[in-house]
Amino acid sequence: MHFISQELEDYVSHHSENEPALLSALNRETHQKILLPRMLSGHFQGRVLSMLSKLIRPLNILEIGTYTGYATLCLCEGMKENGTVDTIDINEELMDFQKKYFDLSDWKGQIFQHLGDATEIIPNLDKKYDLVFVDADKENYLTYFEIILPKMNKGGIILSDNVLWSGKVLETPNPKDLSTNVLLEYNKKLKEDPRVETVLLPIRDGLTVSRVL
Repeated sequence: MHFISQELEDYVSHHSENEPALLSALNRETHQKILLPRMLSGHFQGRVLSMLSKLIRPLNILEIGTYTGYATLCLCEGMKENGTVDTIDINEELMDFQKKYFDLSDWKGQIFQHLGDATEIIPNLDKKYDLVFVDADKENYLTYFEIILPKMNKGGIILSDNVLWSGKVLETPNPKDLSTNVLLEYNKKLKEDPRVETVLLPIRDGLTVSRVL
């Protein structure tokens, strides 16, 4: 769903930083070979993620939902020199694709791929995080939030993707539409939870920035 006209989206993209060559190649190959390429963050949102990471300068980054690794590499751009990324995905078929581009990047050896259920993996990660990007199954967003918080440094940032859900958050949800109902509850929680302060940005399909207090 386009929240602004395609012409304005193109203008915004053309007046933002260029897409790095490696990410352009990843973008192209994802569209050629991988199912559901619209899940890719893409040029504009990728530059937003990169800019946020550069402003935050995280030491440790956690990503829930790797897909083909585009957002992972964008977040790496602002990471401290000795930083690490733990990125979790449940799709084993994408692991080699991700690793191919991770190994071609400047952060080879600093990106750790985890395969499996994030709700089981995260509690066993022995790190504190400065930046977390949540872009996985929407049904578990509330669960992810609760297991992430104890792992966050004070002042750390949680980024949550797809929180506008193609505009469905404005519609009367079908009781059987679990994803939309969870996102409605999730957006309300981020607004009201005293442990974070939040701003929802109407970027692409909605990107929430929450700062841990």
